[in-house]
Amino acid sequence: MNTIQTIWSALTSQNETFVKIQGIPLCFLDVFISMYYFTTILNIQSTKKRKIIYVMVYGIVANLITFIIPQPYYIFVNIIVWPLMVFFILKASILKSILSEIITMIITSILDFAFASIFHTLFNVTSETMIVTPIYRLGISLCIYSIMFILSKLIATFKVYVPVFENMSFKSKILLIINAILIVIVIGMQFYLIRFYSSTMPFLITLINIICLVAYFAVSIATIVGSSKLESTKQDLESEQLANHSLSILHDQVRSFKHDFDNIVNSIGGYVVNEDIEGLKKYYNQLLEECHKTNNLYALLPKVINHPAIYHMLATKYYEANQMNVEITLNVFLDLNEIETRMQIYDFTRILGILLDNAIDAAKECEKKIINVTFRKEMSNDMIIVKIQNTYVNKDVDTEEIYQKGETSKENHSGLGLWKVRQILMHNNNLNLFTTKDDEFFSQQFEIYK
Repeated sequence: MNTIQTIWSALTSQNETFVKIQGIPLCFLDVFISMYYFTTILNIQSTKKRKIIYVMVYGIVANLITFIIPQPYYIFVNIIVWPLMVFFILKASILKSILSEIITMIITSILDFAFASIFHTLFNVTSETMIVTPIYRLGISLCIYSIMFILSKLIATFKVYVPVFENMSFKSKILLIINAILIVIVIGMQFYLIRFYSSTMPFLITLINIICLVAYFAVSIATIVGSSKLESTKQDLESEQLANHSLSILHDQVRSFKHDFDNIVNSIGGYVVNEDIEGLKKYYNQLLEECHKTNNLYALLPKVINHPAIYHMLATKYYEANQMNVEITLNVFLDLNEIETRMQIYDFTRILGILLDNAIDAAKECEKKIINVTFRKEMSNDMIIVKIQNTYVNKDVDTEEIYQKGETSKENHSGLGLWKVRQILMHNNNLNLFTTKDDEFFSQQFEIYK
């Protein structure tokens, strides 16, 4: 009986040390509930092992921060640590890592304020008393975790996910990340003010303050996303122009071929009548080259390259190469939209652009300026392969050193292209890039696993 009374007395009395001790297991629970909430609402896919590591590591780090760093500074240190943990342990994108903190802090701030007000009304205690009294702090925390857990279950059941626009332009993504960081800082400050002054500040003023802050940043984010959509629309229009250009050239070539068909047949007949086999072979090779150009243009149509971002990239590089008399042969044997189910299309187009730029730069120096690009799927390994082959002059090129930062054989180039490719590969465990060479072609085989 005395033991129960002692425990009850410790829980109901103001005891800052006991609150900190009580906060150790609560911190792990907080990390787990928060992770369950943001991974659900942001649809972050991660393994069970990574989630366990995240809860254990971040729980320990958060406890150390609370004990070592004085108030209120530990809140702001935690703000910095949180997205880093999500990024490095759960392997979420930078944007999702920051958003995980924002959406959790918003709901936590609102619930903390709501339950603090309820406890203040029911028990007539101040915010300061609630913070240093174990029973109040425990009660508010458990109420918040219960609501967040229920919300997570409802989100998972009805699949109400927050859309994250990962495929926006680099500039828009940077603006969105900066805006998100500012949201985190402001919400962190508000969280601190609410926790310490919720009993003295009027409920309505605090509520309006939270709503206005969330609304302001929501409008700001919506503006950035809208701007990104405009950029995407502009890119789509450019793709349509490139497609129309391809169709126009293809149409003219087909008309020209049809117009000259009788002359072509008569020319072939002339070689046959005279039994000039060598002349016929030469004429045939020239005719085959013309047909090959027509087939290449046919491959450069949106119905063949059926992903807008990839089409825009390939069409742009095709015409860049054409101006340098570099011949690009395209072979597409799969639905390119499947690539987006395996990796971020933003990263894919960056890798594709770097590899094509390097291939064009190498091929333009050769007597035979040839690039072969093939998209295919290997069914046995359920693997998508993008292979780029190009003719090249420097036969002594080291296939390992080219990935080093600053390594380049081209003038006025930074040598960061392939280094950046390797950085992307290191952050994705389902991607591989194999570099080989022979007497004729330098080859890059990019493999995307499921």
